[in-house]
Amino acid sequence: MPDYISALDLFTIGIGPSSSHTVGPMRAALLFAKALEADGKISLTHKVSVTLFGSLGATGPGHGTTNAIVSGLAGQTPEACDPKQVLTAWNKAVQDGFWFIANKKISFSVEDFNFQPLIRLEKHSNGLRFKALDENNNSLLEQTFYSVGGGFVESDHELQRPPRAFALYDFRNSEHLLELCNKEGLTIAELAYANECAIHGELAVIEKLNNIWQAMKECIENGLMTRGVLPGYLAVDRRAADMAEQLSQVEDPNEVSNEWLQAYAIAVNEQNAAGMRVVTAPTNGAAGIIPAVAYYAMKFKGVSEEAIQKDYLLTAAAIGSLYKRNASISGAEAGCQGEVGSACSMAAAGLAAVLGGTNKQIENAAEIAMEHNLGLTCDPVGGFVQMPCIERNAIAAGTAVSAVRLALLGDGSHKISLDTVIETMRQTGIDMSSKYKETSLGGLAVNVVEC
Repeated sequence: MPDYISALDLFTIGIGPSSSHTVGPMRAALLFAKALEADGKISLTHKVSVTLFGSLGATGPGHGTTNAIVSGLAGQTPEACDPKQVLTAWNKAVQDGFWFIANKKISFSVEDFNFQPLIRLEKHSNGLRFKALDENNNSLLEQTFYSVGGGFVESDHELQRPPRAFALYDFRNSEHLLELCNKEGLTIAELAYANECAIHGELAVIEKLNNIWQAMKECIENGLMTRGVLPGYLAVDRRAADMAEQLSQVEDPNEVSNEWLQAYAIAVNEQNAAGMRVVTAPTNGAAGIIPAVAYYAMKFKGVSEEAIQKDYLLTAAAIGSLYKRNASISGAEAGCQGEVGSACSMAAAGLAAVLGGTNKQIENAAEIAMEHNLGLTCDPVGGFVQMPCIERNAIAAGTAVSAVRLALLGDGSHKISLDTVIETMRQTGIDMSSKYKETSLGGLAVNVVEC
């Protein structure tokens, strides 16, 4: 089984519009550049070619993959890059006729990128291959990576990862998680916190959870103030700011709390679609749901920011780790049920926790939320993370809140377990046609264009 999946693995600060198509490829490109440096081959590098397979080949340009790779090869990271600079990286390389591999300037041509949307590598639909050549066209280094969702990167070769401590409680499914909590007398959040502290140290955990929440808040608040048109030929108008202006005129905000919830989610996903700073939660395509529900809890349910950081985020991450470990959070692998569905389930668990739910009620809320996202397809119009992605986050945020209301009215007893729903989601993803898995070859992606 894979290593324990930390909250600090699932929630990372990056850029839009996609964790699998932007953040992951940027990290893969950086890893390749570093490998060239480590092998002492940068000085010999005359040309670098990039091949994008499957979903990356189909929707990469609309998802910012080309910009991300150009930036990553130059040494940029999702956490520290200037998002506005990344947005123009590809066009700048085309215009200038050169790009940087680490610190070395080499010639660039659009032919250095090869798109293979109909070829799916065996390991994952999001495959990308880098090849460095010397001036005699001899291969210096060739590596294949897979962007497996949420910004996570895997490879055919062994990636060098820093060693870290083991988790105290390595649960493998929700049944095991509830058993451990019951045995130790802990809430899900308390157990997750113990794991995080064992792996990263308490001070680092507190600091990073605070940074994650502050980034989520900032993303919402910036999105609520920003007007304009989103990138791409679809010319989608931003609307979160107009929504906020209208809602602010209502005398009693509680009367429109659900509308505010949707505005929060839309604000985040408009920022994501614009390529700005967001938190993968657990992916960029679903980045609005968990922040929106948390912000809603703070504004309308009196939940403190400390509780959001230590209880909401950690409970959500514990549930998210089950999806990552036992199914998928990748739209290219499981459809949008893997992204929006997982995020909805995670948000429901987190909200149930901060509203005083028992561990069983939390698990029930997470199960309800995913059960009603099963079969959700990923069919972005034009290959952009805009339609139906932005509205879909708003609807899923509402679903998460509804799931919590149902769960808290019961005692946690229910017939269908979270583990059953996660396994069903995995099987559904396998059965789902590839045209509904982030390829823009089916569903709304073709019908909107035809209409």
